[in-house]
Amino acid sequence: MPRVLVPLAPGFEEIEAVAIVDVLRRAGVEVVLAACGVAGAVEGAHGIAVHADRALAEVRDEAFDLVILPGGEPGVTNLGDDSNLMTILERRVTTAQPIAAICAAPRLLARAGWLHGKSATSHPSVATRLREAGVVYDDVRRVVRDGTFLTSRGPGTAIEFALAALDLLGLAQQAATLRQAMLVTAS
Repeated sequence: MPRVLVPLAPGFEEIEAVAIVDVLRRAGVEVVLAACGVAGAVEGAHGIAVHADRALAEVRDEAFDLVILPGGEPGVTNLGDDSNLMTILERRVTTAQPIAAICAAPRLLARAGWLHGKSATSHPSVATRLREAGVVYDDVRRVVRDGTFLTSRGPGTAIEFALAALDLLGLAQQAATLRQAMLVTAS
């Protein structure tokens, strides 16, 4: 079964992180929640704490099939300040391994130049920054895939985004089963 890393930094968007982890685990995917700093409770943007299994420093050299970045502020800013995460992401881009980002998190990928010339979406609050970074910005689709990058718009698209991540992992049948079981309408 695939193995996915979901990094958590203080101020992450709780709906996005929890929905993503929940959907992936329902499909049997191993999800590792890793904290900037030490493992344990990480408080989200709205005061909800989620337990991170490991620290990013501990998983820096481990293999993952996908890294998924939740949004939220100041969570995204804190993720961008974490050298372990940025090393993980740079290595993935260099070796053409998939990365998914939702809400404000695509900003990190755009800032690094990795989304230049690629189609992507995000929360509308960071759309201008993505466009300025050369992203072919899509403000219509709720989830956008371009090559090894998967992006989405925000909390209201988190379940669709997680189902698309299953597709990206080669688990289309599990995604279809969950879509029906969870009463998710096709976008």
